[in-house]
Amino acid sequence: MWMLLDYGEVISLPQPLDATTAMAELIGQDHTTFRDRYWRHREAYDRGQASHSYWSAVAGRTLADDDPLVAKLNAADVASWFHLNPRSLRAIEDLAGHHRLALLSNAPEPLAAAIDDAPWSAAFAHLFYSCRLALTKPDPAIFEEVLRRLGAAPGDVTFLDDRAVNVRAAAALGINALLYPEWPSLPGTG
Repeated sequence: MWMLLDYGEVISLPQPLDATTAMAELIGQDHTTFRDRYWRHREAYDRGQASHSYWSAVAGRTLADDDPLVAKLNAADVASWFHLNPRSLRAIEDLAGHHRLALLSNAPEPLAAAIDDAPWSAAFAHLFYSCRLALTKPDPAIFEEVLRRLGAAPGDVTFLDDRAVNVRAAAALGINALLYPEWPSLPGTG
């Protein structure tokens, strides 16, 4: 049995307001404008778009690949997603004793690389990222590709995500999909 977990707002906590405010200040925008542009352009970034192209779209001006602002924004963005949920980390430890674990996250490359390097990620047999698959949830193709790479039938996978649209897409393929925070209903999570 595989447990397939989302990262953002499942393993991590939501982005803190002060972190997104700091990114808005770096880019020279008010917070509301920044958040709107951050999410409006995020899907392409999560599918593998280059960082400077994403941050250019968010900023509304061209930023070169080697612009120091791009590096600062990448670092701030990764840090904003690295506030981990202690309850989820405990559940991962418990689950690792009973299930094979895999991660599936809509994440750009800088965040994917940081997760790869995080000590807790060693509990996962597979780490799947939208940026490396060039697909994003809730596209059924991303779940089909993950099932293929796991060598698993849909019924052999339980998927946990915080977004209902992603849960519905996985469930439509026959994956046992749960909307976070349903940890207590999972075997091995106390």
